[in-house]
Order: sequence, then C-alpha cells, then structure tokens
Amino acid sequence: MDALDLCFTPATELASLIRSKQLAPSEVVDTVLKHVEECEPQLNACTVVVADAAREQAQAADAAVAAGAQLGPLHGVPVTIKDLFNVKGLPTESGSFTRAGQIADASAVFVERLVSAGAIIIAKTTTSEFGWKGVSQSPLSGITSNPWRHDWNAGASSAGAGAGAAAGYGPLHQGSDGAGSIRMPAHFCGVYGLKPSFGRIPNSPVRNNDQSSHSGPMTRTVADAALMLQVMSGPHARDHYSLESPPADYLRHLRDGVAGLKIAFSPDLGHARVDPEVATLVAQAANTFADLGATVEEISPAWGPLGPDLIRYFWAAHELELEPLLDQWEAKMDPGLVACIRSAEGTSAQQYIRRRGDKLAYIDAIHQTFESYDLMLTPAVSVAAFPAHQLQPDHWPQHPWDWLSWAEFSYPFNFSHNPAASIPCGFTAAGLPVGLQIVGPRMHDAQVLSASAAFEQAQPWAHKRPQV
Repeated sequence: MDALDLCFTPATELASLIRSKQLAPSEVVDTVLKHVEECEPQLNACTVVVADAAREQAQAADAAVAAGAQLGPLHGVPVTIKDLFNVKGLPTESGSFTRAGQIADASAVFVERLVSAGAIIIAKTTTSEFGWKGVSQSPLSGITSNPWRHDWNAGASSAGAGAGAAAGYGPLHQGSDGAGSIRMPAHFCGVYGLKPSFGRIPNSPVRNNDQSSHSGPMTRTVADAALMLQVMSGPHARDHYSLESPPADYLRHLRDGVAGLKIAFSPDLGHARVDPEVATLVAQAANTFADLGATVEEISPAWGPLGPDLIRYFWAAHELELEPLLDQWEAKMDPGLVACIRSAEGTSAQQYIRRRGDKLAYIDAIHQTFESYDLMLTPAVSVAAFPAHQLQPDHWPQHPWDWLSWAEFSYPFNFSHNPAASIPCGFTAAGLPVGLQIVGPRMHDAQVLSASAAFEQAQPWAHKRPQV
C-alpha cells in the first residue's frame, strides 16, 4: 500500500500485519509521523508531536517482533492522547496559559494500559481550554481546523483527536466527554466516537465535575473503537467510580446486529432545534435500522425539555472550580469561559443540592425509558460545522458562553452515564459531515458497538477522506 493508505489503515489491520511480519512498526510510525508533519501547519491538531521518542519505541517494537516476543494487541500501532490527560514526561497544558509548560510526572491509567498493549504514543492533541466548550479553539493552541474545511469547527473539547482521526494521523485517538466532547468532534469530523458507560475506563485523578466526564476511543472504524475500548477498560483502585466488571469481548460482539431490537428514535428530544439538513440525514439513518430488522419507534420523551435548564446550571456551577484563576489570568483565558464562570457566581450550597435532586430525578426518567427500549437514536449535534472563531453558527441565537444550544443531545447521557456513540451518517450539500447518535442502556457498551457495526456495514464511510 502507498504511504497515505497506510496512514488511514485501521488498527485491527495494522496489528495483524505487524504480527505476521508484513509490516514493521517503524515503517508504520515513520509514515504516520511524516504525514502529521506535512498536515500540522494547516490542521493544528497536536499540541506536541513526540517524533524522536516514537521512532525509538518503534525500533524497539521491530526488535520484539524479530525476536518472537509475545506481542500485545496494539503492538506497534500509533495512538494520540488528548491534552487534558497525563503522559509521563510530556506537557499537560489543557489548552490554557495557566498550565503552559507543566510536565506530567506520571501517566493516566488508560495511557499505561495502551502502552502496555504495545501502542506507540506519537502526539498529544488539542483541546478547548480545560475542555469547557464544543468549539475547536483555545487561547493557548489557537484554532484546530476541521479537515473538511479550513478554520471551521472540528468540534471539541477533543478537537485534535477528532481532526487527527479524520485526517489520517494514525488509527487510534483518545478523547474525553463531559457533555459531548467525544461525540461532537466525531460528528463534525466524520469519524466514530464512543463515550462508554461511566466508569468503564478509569479516570485518574478523579475529576471534580459530578461524575460526568468519560474517556473513550475516536477512530475511523467501529472495530478499532472496540479494540481500543477493550484495552483501556477495567477497574482500577485509583478511580473509585470505575466499574468492577471486566470489559466484554467487544470485537466478538460486533457481529450481534440489531435484528429483533426495539429502538427509540427521537429527532429532537421533545425540545431541541435541529437544522433541516441534519434532521433529514439522521431520519434516513434511523430508517436504516428498520431495514436491518429492528423495530424503530419515534418518541418525544417527557424528560427531554427538562435538560436545558439543568445543564446550564451545572455546567456553569462546575466551572466555579476555576474561579481562583481569574485574578491573575482572566485576560489570557477564553472570554466565553470567563463569562460562564461569572454567570455562576453567587450560587449557594442550598441551591446546588436542590438542583442536584432535580438532576437525579431527570436521570431516573432517562433510565426508565431504557426499560422499554434496547437503544435510542438521535442527532449527535444539531448543526454541521461552522467557523471555529464563533461559539454559535450565524443563524443561531448568540450568547456570551452558551454553546450548548446546538448540543442538546449529548449531555443527557453524561448525566445518566449511558454509553453513547456518534457515527457518520452522511454529508450536507456543502460537504460537511453529520453524525447519528446511538445510545444504549447503562453498561450495555457492547450493544452500542454492535449496533454501530451493523450501521457501518449498511452505510460505510471510512473510505471517504478529507483533502487536508
């Protein structure tokens, strides 16, 4: 295969070719790094590229293959890590001048697991400041461009992961998702992103955001996401919320299909505005599941309209953790983040506890819906990509910090801890990707993956590449 094809080759294939000695890890890593170096000035998906270290690790991986050593499931496969998470010896700057130059002294648990499985870290990827918003720019790293249109929103906060996955920066990219930050970049960039059940992948240190942030894979194929999730998952003592059960055999479950399943389709969750082109593509995708043998019923859940008030309260309240930075750093922070923090000033502990009771009732109502349905389908995001210097598209209501108005479909399932994926389902007339969201009951990650694989087979997309 030629060099560009190698950059877009799935991890499942790369790992097999490496094990059979048809490809050397050093060839894979060197080819991907050269592609990254060619694309980065325009795309700006990486905060740091660790080319020398990656090439040294690839040569060691070559030697392990030649020596007949036991190889991990990701031996020699390139991976990127989002810059909200620690990789020992590399900067963790979180898209913020307040953390510029900080070097991690230990790696996150899932990073250790990826490396133990043989993966080779080639870069850390960009994020919005502290992961606060869904637009692909930060004060520190600037704009990360959507590979399908320069300077347009690639989605965030896992901006570089989504852009890198779409642009062929290797097959595996780690993202995280506190209100859609895996699924939004997947939607905007035309790749697959899975937010697994909360606790499936341990977080360390545990984040102070009321258990809403999930790590997960961003890939160009469903099988790659299954493989990456398999490696990253499992309980760990450093995360007391991590699920005790070991991960399922996700690759084996990809063959399960959706025949006989009862699936809810909600085009708007009873309240959300959706652009017509997005709505049409998502409705067509929902019909595909009926063609695959599932029973699909359109619903308008009563809990849906309760979400906007809850997310806006809690999103701002949890940003108060950053308020001590304002005295020194406000002028160098994202103005929208500052506005979001300021909007929550004055909230009381009594108010927070009352609102948390409302949130728990909302979560319970979501789980009651999944007592009647095996899966739920919605748009992943209400809009296609728009200029990345804006918080909202021109034709949407403007606000100093509220980007959530076009992202009403994702945060409910952060609150409820359900697994949820964004899978490409088509392009607008302007050539911009659109994602379908597939949500499963809590801890039914394998079912979300198998439904995704069935849709992928019916409506493949991985052969479509942006011209970076």
